[in-house]
Amino acid sequence: MPALRRREPGFAGLAQIIVGQQLSTASANAIWSRMSGAFDPFHHDSIRRATASRLGRLGLSAAKIKTLKLLAAEIRSTRLDLEALGERDADEAHKTLTALHGVGPWTADVYLLFCLGHGDAWPAGDLALQDGVRLGLGLKSRPTTKEMSVLAEVWRPLRGAAAHLWWAYYRVARRPAV
Repeated sequence: MPALRRREPGFAGLAQIIVGQQLSTASANAIWSRMSGAFDPFHHDSIRRATASRLGRLGLSAAKIKTLKLLAAEIRSTRLDLEALGERDADEAHKTLTALHGVGPWTADVYLLFCLGHGDAWPAGDLALQDGVRLGLGLKSRPTTKEMSVLAEVWRPLRGAAAHLWWAYYRVARRPAV
């Protein structure tokens, strides 16, 4: 049975995803642990007011610091309501998020899917998802992000549910035979 992995919605959930971008799970968890411990409760105003040097000492890169501070400012100004994105069409919510500096397609879709439980979010650029689709559909090579988007059209408006199933399939298919 696929596990529905959920994360906290709002700024904390998006911040955790950004902190973990392009890092090993162990590194991401270590940095997030320092971040959430240093700012308890974790709130956008705390990050907005924190110095870049303090955030850097916790393990954040300059690019991630810039992204988190810009997101915190957008939320503070009420130009961005992260929780309301779950009520919007997945493509519209995706476009809103990717318009923000430092938030790419994968980050946007992972936030929509894991933090808001959006049923139609489709992280087409996720390598494990691509490999699961490759294995399950018997494709010769891992589909590109563009090919994944085309393949997923038949699962709309439940692409998020399909993603969970493909990840579960990938985990099972990659297990060593006993």
